[in-house]
Amino acid sequence: MLNLVMTPEKDLQDKKINEVFDDEFFKSNFWLYWQTMFAFMPWASAMEMRRYLMRFVQHVATLKNLSSLRFTKYNQYEDLIMPLISYLKKHGVKFHYDTIVDNIIVNRTEDEKVATEIKMTEKGEQKVIKLTPNDLVFVTNGSITESTTYGANTHPAEQKHELGPSWQLWKNLAAQDEDFGHPEKFCENIPAANWVISATVTFTNDDIVPYIEKVNKKDPHSGSIVTSGPTTLKDSNWLLGYSISRQPQFHKQKPNELIVWLYGLYSNTKGNYVKKTMPECDGIELCEEWLYHMGVPESEIKKMAIDVTTIPNHMPYITSYFMPRALGDRPKVVPKNSKNLAFIGNFAETERDTVFTTEYSVRTAMEAVYTLLNVDRGVPEVFASAFDVRMLMNAMYYLNDRKKLTELNLPLPEKLMVKEGLKKVKGTYVEELLKKYKLI
Repeated sequence: MLNLVMTPEKDLQDKKINEVFDDEFFKSNFWLYWQTMFAFMPWASAMEMRRYLMRFVQHVATLKNLSSLRFTKYNQYEDLIMPLISYLKKHGVKFHYDTIVDNIIVNRTEDEKVATEIKMTEKGEQKVIKLTPNDLVFVTNGSITESTTYGANTHPAEQKHELGPSWQLWKNLAAQDEDFGHPEKFCENIPAANWVISATVTFTNDDIVPYIEKVNKKDPHSGSIVTSGPTTLKDSNWLLGYSISRQPQFHKQKPNELIVWLYGLYSNTKGNYVKKTMPECDGIELCEEWLYHMGVPESEIKKMAIDVTTIPNHMPYITSYFMPRALGDRPKVVPKNSKNLAFIGNFAETERDTVFTTEYSVRTAMEAVYTLLNVDRGVPEVFASAFDVRMLMNAMYYLNDRKKLTELNLPLPEKLMVKEGLKKVKGTYVEELLKKYKLI
C-alpha cells in the first residue's frame, strides 16, 4: 500500500488494483473491509484506490465497524434533495421535467470555448436554446444510475444496457473537443464480475428481527442506526451485503415496517442457496438468499420471503466511477479556455478528492461557479490526512494489526534501522507522538 501511495498518478494511468497488488492482498481482512465500505473490485482503478487511501487514511481504525460513516436522519432524497429543490424554486429556478438535453454546441477557437446552443427534447418536442457568452452552462456528465430498471417479488429487474441520455450527452460533447474527456472509458467494457444488483426488502412484521439482533447486536426499531454501513456476509458467493438505516427511513413509512437494503459485489456468480446469478433472480429469490445467510431455518425461508416486498434494481453503470482511467479521461471542471461551460459531478476532474461521495459533487460545483463567475473565494480543501503525520502514525498502528514498531516482522537490516531510529528520537517530541499512537 505504501508503494501505491508513493506512486504518482501519471504512473498509474489505466492500471487496475490487481496489477499493483498480489493475490495475498485480496485474501486479507483489510481488503474485505475496504471493498465492503467503498465497493471496490480487483479490476477497479489503481489511481482511484490511491486517492481513497490518501483521502481516508484517518478512518483506517474504523474499517472493522464502519463507525466513521455519517447519515442523514431519513433517506438522502427526502433530507437533501427535496429541501434543495424547494429552496431553488422559491428563488425563481425553473425545472424542466420530461426533458432530455441531447447536445450542447460549443464554438471553439484557438483562444476560447463558448457554448452557443442547447439542443433538447422536451415532452417529445425538439427545441433549441440560444446562448450568449454570459449564459453559464453547468453539465453533469455521465450518471451511475442511468438505465436503472426495477423488478418485483415475482420477476427480476430487466437487464437493459442502454446508453441513456446523460452518457449520450457527454459523448456528443466529447466528439467536439478532446478537453471534454473520454466517456467511453467509463460506460463501455464494464467487467461482468461486478455489482449491478441491489434491492430493498420491506417487512411488515418482526419475523426477521431476532436474526438481525443476533448478527448486529441492535434492535432495528430502536430509532438508531443499525448497521452503520453495510454488513458483509463474507461466506456469500455474491459477497452479499445489507444495510439497515435508522427506522423509519422514509417520512411516510408505517410504524410496523422495517426496510433493509441489499446488494452483492459479485452479481454474476450463482448464489449459495438460490442457484442463480443476481440479475436472474426475482425479489423473492434475492430475499431467500439473504435469509439463508442470516441463519433463518431453510424450512421457514420460502414463507418468510413471500410475506415481504422485495424490489430488485438493475444498475448497469453503478460502478462506472471506478473504471480504470488515464489523465484526461475526465474533463476538468472548467476546461481550458472555456468561457461559459463547466462540468460538475463525479465524472469531472478535481484534485485529490474521491468519487462516490456527495462531497465530490459539491466541491466540483463550487469550483465551477467560483471559476466562471470569478468569485474571490477558495473552495474548501480536501482534508489533508495524507500530509498529517499524526494520521499516518495512527493508520500505521492499525494497518500493522496494532503492533509496536519493534514487534513488526521485518528483515534484520530494517529491524536494526528501526532500533537506531528510536534511539535518535529518544527524549524528543517525535518519541511523544510515537507513544501517543502506540507505536512504541
